Amino acid sequence: MKYPALPVLAILATLAAGLPACGPPHVAPFTPRQRVYSAGNYAQRDPSARPSNGSLFSDAVPGYLEDTRAVRVGDAVVIHIDESPNAQGTASTALSRSSNANSGATALLGLVPALQKAYPKLDPSNLFAFASNSAFNGSGNTARNGQLSGDIAVRVVREMPNGDMFLEGTKVLLINNEEYHLYLSGLVRPTDIAQDNSVLSSRLADAQIEFTGRGDVADQQRKGWFARVLEFVNPF
Repeated sequence: MKYPALPVLAILATLAAGLPACGPPHVAPFTPRQRVYSAGNYAQRDPSARPSNGSLFSDAVPGYLEDTRAVRVGDAVVIHIDESPNAQGTASTALSRSSNANSGATALLGLVPALQKAYPKLDPSNLFAFASNSAFNGSGNTARNGQLSGDIAVRVVREMPNGDMFLEGTKVLLINNEEYHLYLSGLVRPTDIAQDNSVLSSRLADAQIEFTGRGDVADQQRKGWFARVLEFVNPF
């Protein structure tokens, strides 16, 4: 006896819909970052600088003749990251100090004759003498180089009173049990956004760019807990 295929397909579709949506497992519990940005004081906050109401158009809805660049909260912007921070420093110090002093005595409570009798070679005019010399030389060099390149799409989270936009976004990559996190946030002017809806990271103000990783590779680059304890208690 053959059963119609339609009820079987309906049951499978119901079971599939009831399963929770799932993605790739994380190395550790992952919580998306959220940055609270303080706008500060702007001249546009003055009530006399606000435009009058009554327009037939809404700023929340794009016009028919407008371009596709992000200009509103919720729009996406592509950030081209090209950062190469380099820093070098050199310091040197040289110090030198010397001092000499002589002191003599002719009486010294009547002890000089006794000292001369005990020590015939004693010179009372040069009874006390000392010399001190000290020198210090120090030098140091420091250098740090880094480079970060890549693209990340972020959203317009907030619009500032002067029209600038606060952007924030996170990209997470999971490759062979190694998890990479790229976080970016900052302020951008709408005029700095190109026609292809992208902007260079050098155009961001108050920017925060973080690239971190965790997993097998990151664990191998970290010292063990016992080695860290020994360094903590070592006084030398």
